[in-house]
Amino acid sequence: MLIGELAERTGTSERLLRYYERAGLLQPARQPNGYRTYDDNAQETVLRIRALLAGGLPTRVIRELLPCTDGEATVRPCPGVLDALRDQLHLLDQRAAEIAEARSILSRTIASAEAAEAAGVTGAAEAVPS
Repeated sequence: MLIGELAERTGTSERLLRYYERAGLLQPARQPNGYRTYDDNAQETVLRIRALLAGGLPTRVIRELLPCTDGEATVRPCPGVLDALRDQLHLLDQRAAEIAEARSILSRTIASAEAAEAAGVTGAAEAVPS
């Protein structure tokens, strides 16, 4: 399939697909006229790349991981990949904890403001409860 069809099937821009190629994540064949052609597995590969990027993995780790994948979530052991995945999971856990704390503070702030509003308090901001 040509790049336009792959872009349409995956919801990914042609520009981004060309970036994936430059980053070594996709290897299309070239027709004599220079057009890129992708095999039937390219669609699954692009979707996997997008999912891994959404998970916060950098392209250098994805480039190492892709040859080790058999399907969407099946990974064969490859040198260094497991350590990189564990590191990324740890970073995601840290970010999740930070987001949870920020959410908690925001929820308490909203609750305090709503309580003050219901009590008819206006003017200076109320202290945020701990």
